[in-house]
Amino acid sequence: MLGKVAVAVIAALLLIPLLIAAGVSGAISAVFGSGSSQPSATALADIPADYLALYREAAGVCPGLAWTILAAIGKIESDHGRSPLPGVSSGENYAGAGGPMQFEQSSFDGVLARHQLPSGGASPPSRYNPHDAIYAAAFYLCDNGVSRGDVRAAIFSYNHADWYVQEVLDQAKKYADAAASVGTGDCNAIQATNAVALTAINYACGQRGLPYVWGGNGPQDGGFDCSGLTVAAYGAAGVTLPRTADAQFRAGPRVPDGQPLLPGDLVFYGTAAHIHHVGLYIGGGLMIDAPDVGQLVKVEPYRYKGDDYFGATRPASSVAA
Repeated sequence: MLGKVAVAVIAALLLIPLLIAAGVSGAISAVFGSGSSQPSATALADIPADYLALYREAAGVCPGLAWTILAAIGKIESDHGRSPLPGVSSGENYAGAGGPMQFEQSSFDGVLARHQLPSGGASPPSRYNPHDAIYAAAFYLCDNGVSRGDVRAAIFSYNHADWYVQEVLDQAKKYADAAASVGTGDCNAIQATNAVALTAINYACGQRGLPYVWGGNGPQDGGFDCSGLTVAAYGAAGVTLPRTADAQFRAGPRVPDGQPLLPGDLVFYGTAAHIHHVGLYIGGGLMIDAPDVGQLVKVEPYRYKGDDYFGATRPASSVAA
């Protein structure tokens, strides 16, 4: 009879083709939420209820568009319609943009020429009407990148600046419920976005309870040290990692600072001069690691009081791609 971990792994493996088929768009939705994902406490406190409902509903017209991206644009452009600046409730700003989503009239008309907005807005549709503006923004983003899985290109089309793209993505992360992100943190219900990360997590989960052994590479040595565990976990998935935590960190590829972690990421502790510890992130704010002398391989929070967390890498990404 299969154990809980084996059953969960088999079920997850069956889902891998679907996750991979979702491509970049699916990964963005996993990180920033989907049309049905729950808003974070920050979103509930910051976004007016009527705007929040519109963002979540409008995202549904474009598969792969996270409602948090729409909401982030609405925040940056007009503070969800609350900004007193010219062009938000009437008129135009210095660039000719107007309305809560700051559309130029020509761009808004272009959306109307390609799409019929759902009922519930103004008649005729107006860029100053929140319903019309938010739905038009969803269609505009879809036409300019989301439909082909390139969310960054879609945001760039909205405002041709790299800093703007990053600002939107950063704001979107604040609005997404972290609990809805990929990864349960539960070894009996493993989630991952690719088979490599899934295999590494499953292996590491199976080592829980083994003792920490300095220089240990596995049961044959009586246990693991921190980097020995990650080497063995990724080795089970066919990925060769350097032996030490410091070398693993420098091997990358790095997860950009501020970007949410994904299951399978390696999380590191130390300084730029010396990384002294590594763990394997499994979602839900948790990692599996071999902590220190006298302790066992276990699941524990990857951030804790007094930690010296330095950054993360994503060794599964290049192999999965």
